[in-house]
Amino acid sequence: MEKNLENIRKAYGKSDLNESTLPIDPITLFKKWFHELEYSGSSDEPNAMAVATQGEDGFPKNRMVLLKRFSHEGFVFYTNYESEKGKAIARDPKVCLSFYWPVMERQVIIKGSAEKIAPNLSDGYFESRPDASKLGAIASPQSSVIPSRDILEESVRELEGKYEGKEIPRPEYWGGYLVSPVSVEFWQGRPNRLHDRFRYTLDDDLNWIIERLAP
Repeated sequence: MEKNLENIRKAYGKSDLNESTLPIDPITLFKKWFHELEYSGSSDEPNAMAVATQGEDGFPKNRMVLLKRFSHEGFVFYTNYESEKGKAIARDPKVCLSFYWPVMERQVIIKGSAEKIAPNLSDGYFESRPDASKLGAIASPQSSVIPSRDILEESVRELEGKYEGKEIPRPEYWGGYLVSPVSVEFWQGRPNRLHDRFRYTLDDDLNWIIERLAP
């Protein structure tokens, strides 16, 4: 029998968001929210986020990645440049990042343009990864059709032999993207579905315009 989901709901009321306490820029508020979640110890991966791109087939697509750095310049994540998301970004750099932090009853939605970061920055992050993760990044032709998992495991074994006792270099097809935001929306759950929503939008003079949105 099909399960009825209509009555699955929860009441929100852990916090609020109002004009009087908003900072003038969204990164300051994002940092505050991120650290509150991080210090709460209630999330395994507070930096998990969805990245939405426009595919070659005309469909948008979301997938989860890990945020690795953020600043007033934007948000950085790493991936295979030849993956489906990498090819999508090459065609259209406009992306959307989404964070959902249910324990805090919060969401953040970021619109912006993605561009590759400098190779030396990608080198630095790649060097910080465990060797097994480095080999996995090299071995996987991300997003490509493969006949079996055995192909991946055999490729890793070959790479282990090749790089035993040696430095594992970052492949040119793997690296970071910086998403420079033009819009950042903050959503705070409130009672009776009257949620607080504020959107920061970057204007032509590089100032952030703040607007309250109806829930």
